[in-house]
Amino acid sequence: MENVKYGYAGKQLRVNLDKKAVKAEDIDMSVMRKYLGGVGYCARVLYDELKKGIDPLSPENKLMFATSPLVSNRVPGGGSVMLCFKSPQTNAWGESRCGGDFGPDLRNAGYDFVIIEGKSKDPVVLVINDSEAEFKPAGHLLGKTTSEKMNMIRDELGDPKVSVMCIGPGGENLVKYSAVMFDQRAAGRVGGGAVMGSKNLIGIAVKGKKKIPAADPEKLKEAIAIANKVLKESEMAAGFKEHGTTGDMAPNDAAGDWPTKNWHSNNWGKAEKLYDDFFNNYLVKNHGCYRGCPIACGRIAEVKEGKYKTPEHEGSEYESLSAFTAFVMNENLEAAIHATYLCNEYGIDTISTGAVIAFAMECYENGIIEKKDTEGVELSWGNPDALVWLVKKISARDGIGDILAEGVKIAAERLGKGAQEFAIHGKGLEAPAHDPRSGKTLAITYGTANRGMCHIHPLEAMAYDSGKLDWGMGEYGAPDPNTVDRWDEKGKGKMVKVLQDGLIVPDILSTCKFFNYSGITLEHHARMLSASTGWDIDGLELMKIGERVINLQRMFNMREGFSRKDDMIPERMKKVPSFGIYKDENRCGISDYEAMLNEYYEARGWDLETGAPSKDKLDELGI
Repeated sequence: MENVKYGYAGKQLRVNLDKKAVKAEDIDMSVMRKYLGGVGYCARVLYDELKKGIDPLSPENKLMFATSPLVSNRVPGGGSVMLCFKSPQTNAWGESRCGGDFGPDLRNAGYDFVIIEGKSKDPVVLVINDSEAEFKPAGHLLGKTTSEKMNMIRDELGDPKVSVMCIGPGGENLVKYSAVMFDQRAAGRVGGGAVMGSKNLIGIAVKGKKKIPAADPEKLKEAIAIANKVLKESEMAAGFKEHGTTGDMAPNDAAGDWPTKNWHSNNWGKAEKLYDDFFNNYLVKNHGCYRGCPIACGRIAEVKEGKYKTPEHEGSEYESLSAFTAFVMNENLEAAIHATYLCNEYGIDTISTGAVIAFAMECYENGIIEKKDTEGVELSWGNPDALVWLVKKISARDGIGDILAEGVKIAAERLGKGAQEFAIHGKGLEAPAHDPRSGKTLAITYGTANRGMCHIHPLEAMAYDSGKLDWGMGEYGAPDPNTVDRWDEKGKGKMVKVLQDGLIVPDILSTCKFFNYSGITLEHHARMLSASTGWDIDGLELMKIGERVINLQRMFNMREGFSRKDDMIPERMKKVPSFGIYKDENRCGISDYEAMLNEYYEARGWDLETGAPSKDKLDELGI
């Protein structure tokens, strides 16, 4: 094992909840050199330490909190933490990012990673303070909302600034898509909150004052300054600051990139009006999720009066508002804002919740869910009251909410009667608010994403094919997007391989991907990483590390029984929209998904029949 030198705190905290024991372990720098941190290091640990076929909600599952040398308030995009685990929603690889100060503060406390094992007999909070760790009883926190829990934990610790991540009632009730929250930011997807709840771990509080030395402080300072200059001159960064992600609603609607009415269409035509209403009447200000964020894309929103009265809160972002408007045909923006707020307070993922409600509405329309199942509430398209009612039912696993808390895949299996047709998902994960009929690269990205059909890993495909962004990826083999027809299918499988290898790097580094949208490239990351660690790393090596991590996550999934059949996308996604401005645009339809998938497998060096990485590929990557 190499000695820890620079860039890392050098320790990971292994937490055994069964025995209420903690152990500080040295991290192996030879492993770090190959996987760096974030989802990379977690993939190595969870592949090695989890047994095949474990129940994700059993004590045998592990939950990791992961950082990297670039998780720092000084680094552009450095305010993040990655959570990794076997997902209870998909039974596949699970990961979720959360913005905020928790990641930097964890490193300041002396740890690069935390590995949670086992199950506590009683509810507890883990408190980490300058390398010291202890458990606090948390029974009195049960049933409280996430904001109530965080305030109570901070009050009991006598420190209003301590970083706290916790679950809400959704996590306590093991909602399969429950979140882990930091203030009003969510590690939302694939059920990390349920894993935490299954372990009787209600929250984690961290604080510390340690300073982690860089190998070359002056070069690091210079590399950060170069990156900040790019951001200062970036129109995209300025757009994030002024409009947040919600600013994408209108252009995406126009581009056919706004899934509507449970994916019957990719265009609604109402996004511009909804966004103007939001910007003029409900937006309070913008906000950065971590100290010193130069983009501050977060939206602080408020509904001042009426039955959907909602206090100032952060969380009315593109995906959340889309899930509670276009997904369900709801034009009442106040209800959408309130539903998003409730999801954060109860600790459940907004994307999956909106998608599950859209699924339920289509089941209701087709008589699969009946009025007797809904206590008389009309689950008709666009009913704003149904949104709020179902968020509460789902988080409490009450009545019909108990079935819907399983996610659309399992809910459809339980409901039967043809409900599977309405369950739009990939590997069991509900689809987000981007549509592959706007650009075919997104179709293969959705199908092959290791955690399922998520909103993070498809973004590079959508923005490349339809939005014509390239993030400097031309240097690594991606054609100029301006030369690529978004409707074409040929060549898209090869493109996805390149884009995935490069744009998983922020997840490996536990940094915010929006900074890559704003001009930060792999070379910027490489310069900051090299100055921090003393390693000589360039963009090509980051691409190779990205490929290594994707293949290892793929091996994790294949060990759990996944194969080519799980890389398919729902038939509805392939069809020309049934309404909207693209209903007569036949090029929207996906004509030969299988050919695109074969092209992707060939580019990856995977078996065409099974999707398994070849031995030569694994040897090449040193897995």
